[in-house]
Amino acid sequence: MLWNEYIRNITSDPVRKREVQEKVMTLAHKDGNKISMKYGMKVIGESIEDGYPLYIALHGGGQGDTPFINDQQWEHMGIYYADSIKDGIYINPRGIRDTWDCHGNPESYYFYDRLITNMIAFENVNPNKVYLMGFSAGGDGVYMISPKMPDRFAAVHMSAGHPNGISLINLFNTPIMLQVGMNDDAYGRNKVTAEYDQYLEELSNRSGNNYKYLRTPEYRHNCFIHIDKPHNFVDYGTHKQRVIADNSLWLKESKVTEKLSDTNAVRFLEQFTRNPLPFHVVWDLSCREKYRNGHNYYWLSAPDDYDSGIIDVTIDSEDNTIIVNENSFDGKYKSITSGFAVLVNETMLDIFRPVTIRYPDNTIRQVKINYSEEVLKETMLSSGDYNYSFVSKIEI
Repeated sequence: MLWNEYIRNITSDPVRKREVQEKVMTLAHKDGNKISMKYGMKVIGESIEDGYPLYIALHGGGQGDTPFINDQQWEHMGIYYADSIKDGIYINPRGIRDTWDCHGNPESYYFYDRLITNMIAFENVNPNKVYLMGFSAGGDGVYMISPKMPDRFAAVHMSAGHPNGISLINLFNTPIMLQVGMNDDAYGRNKVTAEYDQYLEELSNRSGNNYKYLRTPEYRHNCFIHIDKPHNFVDYGTHKQRVIADNSLWLKESKVTEKLSDTNAVRFLEQFTRNPLPFHVVWDLSCREKYRNGHNYYWLSAPDDYDSGIIDVTIDSEDNTIIVNENSFDGKYKSITSGFAVLVNETMLDIFRPVTIRYPDNTIRQVKINYSEEVLKETMLSSGDYNYSFVSKIEI
């Protein structure tokens, strides 16, 4: 009932209706200044039973003194990946400022959340099939955006960008594809892409060693380094491309081994569906943005001023238990084992009997679920996603 009321309110709101019709969203700052994000949109094929997949494609460019390049790149991204989509909605946002990080300006995150929730409400988008991709400066954007809002995406795809040292710890449940040209040595993009492939492999191996109860592979990733290609290469085609077979060997010894692979970004993305309520969530709090809606992340909630440390929690539905983990991630990040909250609903735990909380020192506490209409409204309405509807908030 609450969700239906929310959809009626959103779709009858003249501001939201205008945003969808005119394809531009505006945010007013407290100082009176306004900033806007415009976007292009194509509806391709037919809406399947559970709603359209949504593909968000980020353009290249980024230079502050050449806005016309950003405009050209934005227009080109309007068709770049579109032909690979059979059924779906394809959106290409324009960077809100002409800066190198044009897709990762602080206000950008407000617009991405707003754009996704508008598409859910107005265009019958399936919130569990939202995908992010980008090329060059758009690849930079994928690196910046995906760790800060992985709870929105089923999978992400990065081409020819640079990570600028960002942590990917938050991609625990979000598959990522990396691609780069072998000869794209500007800013060391070729080598750093291979290094991030190894970084993701290390995260995957570490999670497998640390969590004996994992039932699915985490930090799912792939990386294609295109042989003898510069900054530009084919990541949208119908034919297989020549890529390096052993990225680690190339990185260490410059030895090129070869294989043919399907490098089509859309075909990588479309094989994944988001699980909005994974049984295990890892939250690197250094990757937060104040302009995002609310202060929740999957089914975790933390005060807005928490901006460092790791929250690492598991839900064991069989034992009706919340397990608070302690994980140092090689000593670089401090685990937080209290001062946050777990949001729950009836698909996660049996809310009609006590829930056990198990701490890293094996201390055990039992709590009774207190249902709250206020929590239900806050979580559903702030996310604009029915999957993030919780009936109780358990303080840890």
